Parts: sequence; C-alpha cells; structure tokens
Amino acid sequence: MQHQRQIERVTGIDRKTIRGYAKRIEALKANSNSSGVATGSPDQIPPPRPPAAAKATSSICEPHRVFIEAQSRARRNYTAIYQDLVDSHGFTGAYNAVKRFSGGLCKHEPEQFDRLEFAPGEEAQVDYGEGALTRVPGSERYRKPRLFVMTLRYSRRRFRRVVWKSSQEAWARLHEEAWAYFGGPCRYVTAMSRP
Repeated sequence: MQHQRQIERVTGIDRKTIRGYAKRIEALKANSNSSGVATGSPDQIPPPRPPAAAKATSSICEPHRVFIEAQSRARRNYTAIYQDLVDSHGFTGAYNAVKRFSGGLCKHEPEQFDRLEFAPGEEAQVDYGEGALTRVPGSERYRKPRLFVMTLRYSRRRFRRVVWKSSQEAWARLHEEAWAYFGGPCRYVTAMSRP
C-alpha cells in the first residue's frame, strides 16, 4: 500500500489504477510457469514468414524500350518522349508510366570535377564588376557601382567592397584593404575582370 502511494505521488496516477495494474501483473505471473518471458505458450504468435518473392512485372513501356533508350540518350525530357510515343507509336499508357520507366533506364554519369588543392593563403580570386542601378548615397542620382570581391581559394573566405569611382588607384587600394583584412598578401591572385 505504501509503495502504491509513492508511485501515485511520483506519477500522478490514481492509487486505484495502480492497484488494478498490480493485480493484473500478479495474475499473469501466476499463470506463467517462470518469472521470465513466456516462450512456447499456446497463445504466442508465430514469427513472421519471409516475404514471398516479388513477381517480375513488365511495364507497358517495355515494347518501346529501344525508342525510349535512344530518346533518353539524346537527353530529351519525359514529356517529349511520351508525346512522341503517343503520336508515332500508338502508346496508350499514362505519362507517369513513361516517366518511371525512363527514370529507371537513366544511368547518370557523374560530372567530372577537378579537385584543386591550395595551401592556406596561397591563392585568391578577384572579381571586379558592375552592380545594379543604385541610388548614390547623399544624392538623388542613380548609378551602377563597382563591386570588388576577393575570395581565398583554400578557405573560401571573402572580402567585399562597393566603390563608386573606378580607377587603377582604387583597384590597387582595394587589393591592399583585402590583404589587410586577410592578414597578409597571397602568393597568387587570379583576376576575373579588370577595371
């Protein structure tokens, strides 16, 4: 009884409910032949059987495989393939059937990416170009500012500035500001555009 009151305080469940659960557990223990998990009892559910082998189903698109493969290699989209099948080959199936079938045929070759390795601070890329039409601060005029972005190739850390007057002096000053921001100059600088 004391134990049930303690459980009531901790859980907030009424003592009568706890007493009912305790009686059920005692009844289950009395009916079982051991204190552990009952195995082999007549009420036990047998383990599930392994699933039956799935029947190989053929798609309604199978007769048109050669045509669909050729169109897929030509990088035509599924809608165009479906329309050609309906118009030229008398296809009566649904668009989604063609889409599923074509998607299953596609073996995407990964694009080649060259991995470039740089030491920290070794190389930077500079992009210098024109921005969108913007109102000049302190006036009512609109102009296109020049945008300067220097990106370190190793860490992809960036230095960005907007300038209103473009000149070789401004270009050199922006480089100096970027190197001061990064803590020193780079060994190589690749310029994507020039002033």
